[in-house]
Amino acid sequence: MPKIKTNRAAAKRFKKTGSGKFTYAKSNAGHILTKKTTKRKRSLRKGHIIDKTNEKAIRLLLPNG
Repeated sequence: MPKIKTNRAAAKRFKKTGSGKFTYAKSNAGHILTKKTTKRKRSLRKGHIIDKTNEKAIRLLLPNG
């Protein structure tokens, strides 16, 4: 049987936590930051957890964690 391959694009975007949830970084924090509010930029810095509705799809893309 062939090995199960990890989706490399997903592997670069999501990380698995110790409890088995997936974290990701929000977009829009790279440039054109002058017009964005301080509150908005601060919230973009934080890591966020994948919603439960999308968790199954991410698990299929990252079978090996």
